[in-house]
Amino acid sequence: MLDPHHHPYAGLVPKEYTANLRFRRRVLELAYQDEEYAKELWIACKRDYLFYFNVFGWTYNPRLMPKSTVVPFITYAYQDKGFEEMFMAAIMGYDLYVEKSRDMGVTWMFLWVDDYLWRFHSDQSIRLVSRNENLVDKTEDPDSLFWKLDFINDHLPYFLRLEDDVDQHRTHLQLKNHKTGSMINGVSTTGDVSRGGRCGLMDLDEFAAVDEGEAVLKSTRDVTNCRFFVSTHKGTNTAFYRLGKTNIRKLRMHWSEHPEKRKGLYQADAKGVIRLLDDFKGTVRDNTGQMYRFPEDYPFRKDGKLRSPWYDVQCDRASHPMEIAQELDIDPFSSDFQFFDSKKIDEIESRDVRFPTDAGELIYDTDLRCPSFRPSKEGKLLLWVDLVDGKPPSDTEYVMGVDIAAGTGASNSAIAVYDKSTRTKVAEFASPFIKPEAFARYAVALAWFFGESYMIWDGGGHGRVFGDSVIEEGYRNIYYKRNEQSLDKKLSLIPGCFLNPKEKLAVLGGYRKALQDGTIIQRSHDANAECLQYVFTTSNTVEHSSCRNTIDPSGARDNHGDRVVADALANKGMDTSGTPIEEDVQDDKYTRTDTFYHRQQQAQQKNEDDHDQEAA
Repeated sequence: MLDPHHHPYAGLVPKEYTANLRFRRRVLELAYQDEEYAKELWIACKRDYLFYFNVFGWTYNPRLMPKSTVVPFITYAYQDKGFEEMFMAAIMGYDLYVEKSRDMGVTWMFLWVDDYLWRFHSDQSIRLVSRNENLVDKTEDPDSLFWKLDFINDHLPYFLRLEDDVDQHRTHLQLKNHKTGSMINGVSTTGDVSRGGRCGLMDLDEFAAVDEGEAVLKSTRDVTNCRFFVSTHKGTNTAFYRLGKTNIRKLRMHWSEHPEKRKGLYQADAKGVIRLLDDFKGTVRDNTGQMYRFPEDYPFRKDGKLRSPWYDVQCDRASHPMEIAQELDIDPFSSDFQFFDSKKIDEIESRDVRFPTDAGELIYDTDLRCPSFRPSKEGKLLLWVDLVDGKPPSDTEYVMGVDIAAGTGASNSAIAVYDKSTRTKVAEFASPFIKPEAFARYAVALAWFFGESYMIWDGGGHGRVFGDSVIEEGYRNIYYKRNEQSLDKKLSLIPGCFLNPKEKLAVLGGYRKALQDGTIIQRSHDANAECLQYVFTTSNTVEHSSCRNTIDPSGARDNHGDRVVADALANKGMDTSGTPIEEDVQDDKYTRTDTFYHRQQQAQQKNEDDHDQEAA
C-alpha cells in the first residue's frame, strides 16, 4: 500500500496494462489541449516519482522482437518497494547494496532515479560507473547506460522532455540540465573512479564483474555518501560478495517477486511434499516455446528450491547449474566452480581466524642460526604465538611451508609456519619484492628461529634456485622429493615438493580436507580469503582465478593465492618427514645436467623469468 503522503498521485494510475495505456492517452490528450494542465502534470511528476514513472515512463526490451520493443514502464510492487529504498538512500546519504536476479529491471530502475533527480531537482551531481567505457556510454548501443538515459528523455512528452543545446547539453559521458544545473557524468572502472571530484550519488552497475572492485571501493568512499552497488553474483571471490558481508543496507530482488515469473510458484522437498505458493492456473511457455495450460500433473522438481514453470524452463535452457545460480538464484556459493567450500571458509573466518599477536621483522646477519625478532606495526612477519625470551616456545616442533615467486612484484613469496603438535598456524610471511636467493636466506633464518623447523617448498620454477640456496646455506631439515605413486613413497636426493598439476591437486586437496575436517587451524584472514580464489578448470585441475579484487597489504600487484600454497605445503609437511635414500639416484634425470630433461627445465625457467619481468 503506497503512502499517500509520499505518493499523492500514484494511486490514481491503473497498473493493468490496457487500463494504464488508456490512462496515459487521456492524460496526454488533456495536456496537449490545455497548457495549464501540462504544467500541473509537471508539478505532479516532481511531487510523486511513481506517478512520473507509471504515466510517462517507457523502457526498451529487444527480446520482444518482432513485436514492439518499446514498452510502457508500469512498475511492479517489488519495484515500488525498491524505489523507496533507493530514494531513501539518496536522500539520507548512505550506501545501498542491491543483489538481484537477472532481468528484474534494476538497471532501468536506478537510471529512472537518476533521471528524476537530474530533471526535477537543482544542482544534483550523479555519476554512472560500469566495468568499461562502452557500457557507460556508446552511441547507438542499447546496453550502454547513457543510451538508456537518452531513451528515457526521447520518449517523454514535450512538457517534460529536454531538448539538446537548449534545455540540456549532451556530450560523451556527460549530461547537463541547463534548467536545474544538475549533472550526470560517466566513468569506467578501468580509470580513476574518483576523477571529477565529489558527487551526490554514484551508481556502480554489475559490480561483481568489476576487476578492480576493492580498489574502486576504496577510491569512491570519500567521493560520495551514497553509492548504489548493483549486481548479480559471480562467485564469492568478488568485492561485491565481500561487501555484502558487511553491515551495508541491503536490497534483494529475487525472481520470485516478479509477478510474471512467479506464476505457479512452488516448493517441493526430497520427500515429495509439495507446497503450492501461487494459485495460478493460466498458460505458461514450455522449453519448446509452445503455450499450454498449467497441468494438474505437472512434473514438480523436488530439490527444495523455490521454483515455477518459468524457472523450470530457464533451468532446462541453461548450459550448467552455475549459470542459474549466477543469473537467478542470488547464490554466490554456487555461482563459481570453487575448489574450497565457501561456507566452510566463512565458518573458519568466524571460528579460527585471529588478529596476529605480534607483527615485525626478522633480523639476521651472516649467521642465519641466530636471528631475532623486532616488533613493527608495518612488519611482514605475523605471529600467532607468544615469544619466550624473544623466541617461540621450544617444547614443540614446527613445520614451514614455502611458496616462491620471482620477487618482481607480480606475486608474493610466502611462508606459513605451523605448530606440528596442535596443527595450528603460528606465523606467516608474504612479500612480492624478495628474490629467490635472498628469500632462501630469509627462510633458513626463520627456520632456525622456529627451532630448526621442517621446511617444505614448491621445487618447480623459482623453487629450484631457492632450493639450491637453501642447500648452500647448509640447512638439511627439509622435504625431499619422493615417488607419491608408490606404496613406500621412496625418497630421493632431490629437495622440494614439485607441484605438477596432479601433485598440486593432491596437495591442495589434502589441505582442503584438513580444513573441512578441522584437523588444521588457520589463523590468517588473508590466507583464508585467498582460498576462495581457487577454482576447478575444465581439465580437472585446480588453478588460481587470477582475480585482482583483493587489496593486499603485502604490496603484490596480482595476488596468486601464494599463502594458500604455503599453507597446503605445511599441511603436507606435517604428515611427512624423513631423510633421502642415496641408492639408485646416480642416474636420476633430475640431478644430471647432461640430459634433455635438464635442458628442458632450463628453457622453462628462462620463459618463467621473462614472463615475470613482463608482469613487473
